[in-house]
Amino acid sequence: MSARKEDRFGPHALYLGIDVGKSFHWAIGLDASGEIVVNRRLENRRADVDALLEEAASAAGGGDALVVVDQKNNIGSLVVRRCRAKGVDVGYLPGKAMKQARDMFPGTAKTDRIDAEIIARTALGMRRVVLPIAESDDLGASVSLLSSQLAYSTRRATMARNRLHAVLLESDPALEAACDLSSAWQLSVMSELGGAAGISAAGKRRYRSLCGRLRAREAPRDALWEAAVASARDGWHPDAEDALVRSLAAEILAADAERASLEADIASRLAGDETYRCLLTVPGIGPKTATALVTMVDVSLFDGDDRLASYCGLAPANSQSGTTIDSASSSRSGNRQLKNLLIFSCNSLVGTRNRFGRYYDACASRGMRHNRALKAVARKRLGVIYAIMRDRIPYEEPPVTENVENSHPDPLTKL
Repeated sequence: MSARKEDRFGPHALYLGIDVGKSFHWAIGLDASGEIVVNRRLENRRADVDALLEEAASAAGGGDALVVVDQKNNIGSLVVRRCRAKGVDVGYLPGKAMKQARDMFPGTAKTDRIDAEIIARTALGMRRVVLPIAESDDLGASVSLLSSQLAYSTRRATMARNRLHAVLLESDPALEAACDLSSAWQLSVMSELGGAAGISAAGKRRYRSLCGRLRAREAPRDALWEAAVASARDGWHPDAEDALVRSLAAEILAADAERASLEADIASRLAGDETYRCLLTVPGIGPKTATALVTMVDVSLFDGDDRLASYCGLAPANSQSGTTIDSASSSRSGNRQLKNLLIFSCNSLVGTRNRFGRYYDACASRGMRHNRALKAVARKRLGVIYAIMRDRIPYEEPPVTENVENSHPDPLTKL
């Protein structure tokens, strides 16, 4: 369904703003004239949410209600699901838009009730800032949960690696430089033996035996041993260092193993999804970006790639002074996670000879900096992504007939 159609976020008889909280929610309902007709607290329980929706339907007097939440996932997901089940229109007001809307209302107090009223009045007066929420079936919900856990595991692994780097740097920068914390066998050695002192104390025979089981190559194996022995001899190694190194290395290995398992699970679940398979045929789109697009975007809500670009934060942000209009900067609104994935995945297209690689070259030749050229490529590719998600057809590289050097060199014009 189109996000622009009047039956989606057009006029409604009731606008119900819900400020989602951990312990409870607060709901404010406004009629078409802006009068408050619903004002109450509700528990995050199915029965209470259903009772609120029935109250809203009664207050709407037979008309339609639009429910708007400030969080659509986690603690806000029950409200969204019950609205879907009851056939009630539901939308999402992003945090940044919520903050800007609050600044327009008098007073500085921040309460659940005030926030709920701000959400409702924003929906009443500025429906265009309310974003659609993609509908999700059991597969989509499962993949979304797994993707959230994957993101958590990635953050966990990154934090543990950074901490291990810090521990090694504090004792001996030379040893830290010799360690490759992306290497599974080196992490396994550290998880069993510890840092420089632990590796040296284990002895060369035990160290080599362990490396043999881990199938480490001879050159890096010997380099790590020599660095550890030199560090143990000349460096400063408090007793706690080995314990920390073992713990952090084990945590990284566990997080990496969980990430691999989750990625395999997600790929297995999406293997039969036609949209996912078609997206993987687009240059630069890998499993991570394809998964995000499938789980976050209901393409039926957008009547064109311009609308999808606005949702993803790739639409132009016009700056006008008098008769001068500048569209050279990108919008700071939209889905930040999708925006970052779509832009940075274009790095793999630099230097290629497909349509997007050639377009990057054309942008760069006109003096665009790297990041701005990536945004240009991301916006151009989004038009292809939209068509592929809409029609569920694989990508095919067009013949080299278009003059990309003269086709919209600005990254934020319509491509």
